[in-house]
Amino acid sequence: MPGVRVVTDSSCDLPDDLVAQHGITIVPLTIRFGAEELVDRRDLTPTEFWARCSTSAVLPETAAPSPGAFEAAFRHARESGAEGVVCVNLSSKLSATIQAAAQAAKAVADDIPVRVIDSLTVSMGLGLQVLRAARLATDGKGLDDVAGAVADVIPRTSIYATLDTLENLKKGGRIGGAQAFIGSLLSVKPVIEVRDGEVHAESKQRTRGRAVGYVVDLVRRAGAIEDLGVVHGQAADLEDFLDALSQIVDRDRIVVGDIGAVIGTHAGPRAIGVAMIKGA
Repeated sequence: MPGVRVVTDSSCDLPDDLVAQHGITIVPLTIRFGAEELVDRRDLTPTEFWARCSTSAVLPETAAPSPGAFEAAFRHARESGAEGVVCVNLSSKLSATIQAAAQAAKAVADDIPVRVIDSLTVSMGLGLQVLRAARLATDGKGLDDVAGAVADVIPRTSIYATLDTLENLKKGGRIGGAQAFIGSLLSVKPVIEVRDGEVHAESKQRTRGRAVGYVVDLVRRAGAIEDLGVVHGQAADLEDFLDALSQIVDRDRIVVGDIGAVIGTHAGPRAIGVAMIKGA
């Protein structure tokens, strides 16, 4: 068991097998469909989430974990023999999740040191940072080394995605710099970028195929890529997307995850995108 335990939240969209393999602890957000509240990744898998969305009359809403949920995770790490915790969370500009983690870190400060890190990204961008931390922890690196490695890759982490609809993003209030798309959606497929912790408009493409191809080109033009991940919300063109990306990065190096309820609530169905950590 590594001396450093890595904790994150359920917006990371990492597949369950990698979470288990690397001993990552996930503190879940909650999802509300009207009056019904469900715990992400425990009560609601990505497949179940999308099925609910297709039949629900209301858009789901998300809520950050409580400080108590993070405190329980940190204390469990200590009880399991960890000497410290690195907790990497989704962008502070999009959620109060990191505030809950920071509050919990103060509550356990006398028992175990916790480094709370703002990833300034979401979904698989967060996931790749967490994987980086977990691999270093498994290799026996200390708390400062693991936290420092995450801090190092934050400015080199990029996310680009094409959305089938902006309705979820608009109604959820997370549209940010992508506001520029509103009013021209009938004729475009938007490509968004998460930059400096916020959602921005990156490009307008006339068809889904062009939008997906544009995202592939962004990866091709990125230069050296240390880590690459793909996320999708039940996108039918996933395999074609992966085939195109595997011409740039070996297929076995690409981490593939399902967009879960936290990100899916805002991204909407059929979203597909990439996250990458560029070379230094």
